[in-house]
Amino acid sequence: MEKLTIIKVGGKIVEDDNDLNGLLADFAQIEGYKILVHGGGSLATKIAAQLGIESRMIDGRRITDAETLKVVTMVYGGWVNKMIVARLQSLGINAIGLTGADMNVICSVKRPVQTIDYGFVGDIEKVDTYRLGMLLLQDTVPVMSPLTHDKQGNLLNTNADTIAAETAKALAQIFDVTLIYCFEKSGVLRDEADDESVIPTIDHDLYLRYKEQGVIRGGMIPKLDNAFGALAAGVKRVVITKASAIHGNKGTVIQNRFSETV
Repeated sequence: MEKLTIIKVGGKIVEDDNDLNGLLADFAQIEGYKILVHGGGSLATKIAAQLGIESRMIDGRRITDAETLKVVTMVYGGWVNKMIVARLQSLGINAIGLTGADMNVICSVKRPVQTIDYGFVGDIEKVDTYRLGMLLLQDTVPVMSPLTHDKQGNLLNTNADTIAAETAKALAQIFDVTLIYCFEKSGVLRDEADDESVIPTIDHDLYLRYKEQGVIRGGMIPKLDNAFGALAAGVKRVVITKASAIHGNKGTVIQNRFSETV
């Protein structure tokens, strides 16, 4: 199988020019096929405030009403996506910016209302392996924004970590896939205040133990849930690391088997 690397970059990196330019330069040097998935939530919150639109979050998840959907579409699918594409072109990477609606690459369903109404938020149903594969085989690098669609004419705000994981799972059928989540921290930390407290490897049992102890909490929980789901579906390697370390052996390696002495 040909190698494919999927990098998901967090919103805080996207908003810092130096960090983003460094990440894109490193991304451009990755050999083989590659995909970049980006966030941009902090910038969306900032723009929404400038427009007088209140941002509401529950457990780190954005409530996406009709006005908020317009903002995140402008920010994610517009400015952030096309800015990244333009910078990759300057590095000699033939990139194409995509939402899930473009080429119908990711279809979702609107999240059903249970205890919380998240609004126009999508849960992924299908990733079009064929169309993404064809782009890759034509030496085109997809840059994927956190927006999908429901085939009923509606765009849906969709978690970027989930888009990266579901894309990795789908493409693992035809590629040897490495999934790297990169953000401003050095990996999964035992102490959020200590960037040197990286947990080098985590298997599912250790993850459950750390979650119960409160060592792993907040936004890291859905990120790790996505990581384990990707491994279970055939993704070969999942790493959580600092944006400046995507070429190194630093960060946290997620794996199915226990490997760390605790």
